[in-house]
Amino acid sequence: MEPPRDQGLLRSDSIPEVGEDAAATVSMAETLSEEERDELRKELAKVEEEIQTLSQVLAAKERHLAEIKRKLGINSLQELKQNITKSWQDVTSTTAYKRTSETLSQAGQKASAAFSSVGSVITKKFEDVRNSPTFKSFEEKVENLKSKVGGGKPAGGDFGEVLNSAANASATETIAEQTEEETH
Repeated sequence: MEPPRDQGLLRSDSIPEVGEDAAATVSMAETLSEEERDELRKELAKVEEEIQTLSQVLAAKERHLAEIKRKLGINSLQELKQNITKSWQDVTSTTAYKRTSETLSQAGQKASAAFSSVGSVITKKFEDVRNSPTFKSFEEKVENLKSKVGGGKPAGGDFGEVLNSAANASATETIAEQTEEETH
């Protein structure tokens, strides 16, 4: 006597997977008796019918869900916002996100420190340039030019003042020349 075989979804015999050797599948079909084939056809019809029933039940449940949401005033946009918020919360709670966030924070701090040190280095370099003999000589030449152009004002002040006064003196001379040309 043959032991009883499991029926339906809980069958114990193997089903060929996609990509399995086609020859093995054909040989299995050839070794089946007519009675086994009829049994398999009946089971196939039964599984297809169960799938159809489950699809109909799922569609009915989805319609019921949509009606409940409509009664509660939940629209697609609100649902989308809720899904995005929940997804973002899920993402931010993962350890990968936390590690990445910490790493980026540390990188930001290091970059900030690097920029700060670069800024202080640049400031130091400007101070070194300003204190260099070449710059001092240039500054003296600008002051001499200023005293020649500006006349009665005493030489001195910082470099910015010297440049501003030299520019003002040049502009004043240009305006005076234009006025003289207009009067002649």
